[in-house]
Amino acid sequence: MATDELDPITLQVISGALDTIAEEMGHILYRMSFSSIIRESQDLGAGLFDTDFNTLCESESTPLHIGSLPGYLYGIQETLQGGVWNEGDVVLHNHPYYGASHSPDLAIVIPCFHQGELVGFAANTAHHLDIGAATPGLIIDIPDVFAEGMLFAGTKLYEKGVRNVAIWEFLGRNSRAATQLQSDIEAQIASARLGIRRFAELMDRYGKDQILSATQQLMDYTEKILRQKIETIPDGEYRAEGFLDDDGKNRGVTLPIKVCVRVQGDAIEIDLTGSADQVETGFNVPFEGSTKVACFCAIRSLLLDAETSEIEVPSNEGSFRPINVIAPKGSIYNPEFPAAAEARFTQCNRMIDLIYKALAPVLPGEIIAGSSASLSFVSYSGIRPSGDYWVFLEVNEGAYGGRPKSDGPDSIDNLMANTRNNPLEDLAIHLPMICDRYELRDDVLPGAGRYRGGIGVVKSQRVLTDAFMTHENERHQDVPWGIFGGGEGATGKVEIYNVSDPDNVRDMPAKFSGIKINAGDVHAFYAPCGGGYGNPLERPATQVLEDVLDDFCTVEHARLAYGVVVDLTKETVDESATESLRAQMRNQPLATTSAPEPKVQQVVSQAVPTRADSDDARVSEPVQPAKSLEADQTVTSVISELRSTFGDNWSFDIVYHTSNRGLTEVRGELRANGVYASETGTNKNSSENYSAGNRLQAAAEQSFVKCAHKLLHNT
Repeated sequence: MATDELDPITLQVISGALDTIAEEMGHILYRMSFSSIIRESQDLGAGLFDTDFNTLCESESTPLHIGSLPGYLYGIQETLQGGVWNEGDVVLHNHPYYGASHSPDLAIVIPCFHQGELVGFAANTAHHLDIGAATPGLIIDIPDVFAEGMLFAGTKLYEKGVRNVAIWEFLGRNSRAATQLQSDIEAQIASARLGIRRFAELMDRYGKDQILSATQQLMDYTEKILRQKIETIPDGEYRAEGFLDDDGKNRGVTLPIKVCVRVQGDAIEIDLTGSADQVETGFNVPFEGSTKVACFCAIRSLLLDAETSEIEVPSNEGSFRPINVIAPKGSIYNPEFPAAAEARFTQCNRMIDLIYKALAPVLPGEIIAGSSASLSFVSYSGIRPSGDYWVFLEVNEGAYGGRPKSDGPDSIDNLMANTRNNPLEDLAIHLPMICDRYELRDDVLPGAGRYRGGIGVVKSQRVLTDAFMTHENERHQDVPWGIFGGGEGATGKVEIYNVSDPDNVRDMPAKFSGIKINAGDVHAFYAPCGGGYGNPLERPATQVLEDVLDDFCTVEHARLAYGVVVDLTKETVDESATESLRAQMRNQPLATTSAPEPKVQQVVSQAVPTRADSDDARVSEPVQPAKSLEADQTVTSVISELRSTFGDNWSFDIVYHTSNRGLTEVRGELRANGVYASETGTNKNSSENYSAGNRLQAAAEQSFVKCAHKLLHNT
């Protein structure tokens, strides 16, 4: 391989060509597919890879599909039929214990040869309607990976250009949606064949050595930029935790998620130690194909976002190299064979949301408030009069939390899904289903803030015949958090009722598997709403008025949360009354409001850097004693006092922080039973052994203690 660096212009041209190839591969795949989950939702990914399985380029589609493909390639290397790649081979792979993201995501990989030499691979993945699992379309409550359906590991659909008829017939006889399965795989093959053709053409034009040298330079460049971004984050450990509703079977048993983000120099480590042990259902996450990829997605979206970055950074393997992921074997994020691991998406989204929360103190300009951070993935199915199955997979929207410069987007897939919705007209034409309602939620309000949280969708689907249904969802209990003074959002819910008896409503858990529903039954999904970003009193009164007029906010909520007095009759803001009310709310922070109590018990924010890992204390002891704690109180003693006074119904959030010339200031806000206190903590330590993360922690803990002292004293 040539080692000479290419000139910038040629390098840029090749970079653009690679991106175009990946996009064309993705376009071909969804345009040729038959099932709506690929054709409309675009639940897919495509790209080119070198012989070391490095990602050279990727389509702009679902992040989980793209980042997982190197794992597929490593798994194929272990299991490849015949052990040798040949020109004309087409490999099918989906085994979750050999690198796959989960079993319904089938990968097609075709080797690329140039003048008889193996130079790389074209690969793609796509989510398929049904692969013969225990329940149609989706599965949750299953005993092991073998109940997930057909598992393929390095299986050749074509060998040296010869079609493996037996495998194709096997596919057709073991799926409830066989025609769509086979046709969608053909679309994947067409996409990958286009990729190898375009890759070879690029080498014919510029030379193999020059192209491979360019790919190395581009990967190194992306890695360099990401490491430079990481270096701007203070060294330290940043923690957050939350929980999952249940495992889809054992109701009422929540599953903890614990995230520790370690920043050291130009590298990041994400440690999931302390998260739940693997469960006895399919609610586990394949480590290589999903857990690691979700972590990659979280950091990339924060530091290499295309809209906010000042420079264009190629999407390739370089963006994975500075990130290390730890998840103990036997945990929900790294299950041991043969545990099932099909229903794994909501855990990934929740983990990403917690990574953002953990990094909030040091990345306030990039972090958003709590999002719906879930996924409503629904399988509807039934049997036609002909005896054939119909199967439909639907991905419903959620909502983002408030952002540093704007409100959280309403009714949109979020975090790492990036899927599209299905046209209702197309649905009604092809399936025995009708959508009765599809709009923004009006039963709850999003989190208040300088920038409010996004509003979740409500979607009611009615089946016209008896059917089966599986629903994968989360966040019916853990409320999306507000940040930097913003209010919390709202949890989701699921209801089932029959149109003939609409008052007889069944409240459903977040996830359930393979239930029978009757003709006329309606499945109503309510997505969580996002938390707010920043102090609600800083939101312009005119924006609050607009929200009221748009039915995004009530007159009462405008007054209680935003301090804005709206005259609904005149459709105006009472400016004098608003100014007076806001002044009162700012000057009397301890005054009890009449705002409703939260539906779910509050816990202390984990958006505080910490070196200790204490399950008992939500705000942990510092690395070394913090200076100037109020009245010589320790964090532990303060927590004890708060719990004695308020139980667990209190929370602490960082409103803002600054650091200049070694002086770190943190302003925190402590809330309990409708009252709050806000105080500033400071720390100045120039010792080389005392990092910026440590200074931030000490200042945050001082702020916490001062807030607690004020709150307890005035209570």
